[in-house]
Amino acid sequence: MIERLLPAGVASAAMAVDDPAGLLFCEEAAQVARAVPSRRLEFTTGRMCARAALRKLGLPGVPIPSGAHREPLWPRGIVGSITHCAGYRAAALARTVDMLAIGIDAEPHEALPAGVLERVALPEERSWLAAAPARLHWDRLLFSAKESVFKAWFTLTGRSLRFADAILTFEPGDASFRARLQATPSAGGAHEASDLDGRFMVREGLVLTAIVVPNLSANLAVAPEITKSWPAAAGRRWARAAQIVEPAGRSGSHVSSTGRRYRPPGSAARVQP
Repeated sequence: MIERLLPAGVASAAMAVDDPAGLLFCEEAAQVARAVPSRRLEFTTGRMCARAALRKLGLPGVPIPSGAHREPLWPRGIVGSITHCAGYRAAALARTVDMLAIGIDAEPHEALPAGVLERVALPEERSWLAAAPARLHWDRLLFSAKESVFKAWFTLTGRSLRFADAILTFEPGDASFRARLQATPSAGGAHEASDLDGRFMVREGLVLTAIVVPNLSANLAVAPEITKSWPAAAGRRWARAAQIVEPAGRSGSHVSSTGRRYRPPGSAARVQP
């Protein structure tokens, strides 16, 4: 399903159930050796999805270890994102010549647990939710969209966000959302606070969200099909940054996309693939 939210140039793969016989590379297995069985299974399935997406890009299924923030460390020249929730695991990847960042998230289509909305939503967002169209669990959609924002932002900057660092607005008519970033600009000023545009869908009991930032560097000729059906502003807002900054990575050889689990506003983000 996640592929319906992604533009051309992004390869994806998804699985509805874990494969107990799924295999990890040694360096990957070592990183989850002490994890509970359910965590090892979702980690394994997520890596299987990521390697399937790599193969769609014409690349081998290489190891994808985790970084210092537990983010996936992609092969050189690749950006991506992994998500997992009950009943769904997915990965989306692209070449850095096509995309600067990807953030995807999947959540069950149900209300957030009591007390969580107040901790993750800003007053403006809660006001909109109170009058939002019926039939959707907009609180869960807000949570999922922020997760996608955090993943894309980390890839662009190498820094984490708090829930209070992004104000989200939704356009129900075209199933899109916009995140106005409140984060402090980086020291170099390359990625100043701006907007990120995303898309969402609710299907088969799941909420899915995605953000893709096209690489519109002046040094690259981006094929029209890459930006087709994706908000053009998402790339334009980052065009200047794309010309002077490469996506954040480990020792210049990897780029990262992170997942982030719930933390109260004001606390440091802990990321998880």
